[in-house]
Amino acid sequence: QVQLVESGGGLVQAGGSLRLSCAASGRTFKTYTMGWFRQAPGKEREFVAAISWNGGISWNGGSKYYADSVKGRFTISRDNAKNTVYLQMNSLEPEDTAVYYCAAGPYGNRHRNPTEYDYWAQGTQVTVSS
Repeated sequence: QVQLVESGGGLVQAGGSLRLSCAASGRTFKTYTMGWFRQAPGKEREFVAAISWNGGISWNGGSKYYADSVKGRFTISRDNAKNTVYLQMNSLEPEDTAVYYCAAGPYGNRHRNPTEYDYWAQGTQVTVSS
């Protein structure tokens, strides 16, 4: 069982930055694929970014994947010692406004598909004003 707790959402002006954090319980955190998804009002939940397990190789930070809409602006990272995954969001746009969710899924899952994740955080609101 994994429990996920998010923090870091808020209101920011366009062009600004926010960093979301997702702290996980459980000793097997490091082997999970961690994903970030978002859902805007009236829209389906969409993939934002994911980071895989590093396979036990210390110098390998894990494979990272991004939605085209955030590539170059958002950065996903993880600190396995702290059981935490981060989403650094730069150059935010009003279109990024949504509730953001982090999720944990098994290594090797289809990381863009929300049904491939087993555990979800409560969600945090990100609002970008123009």
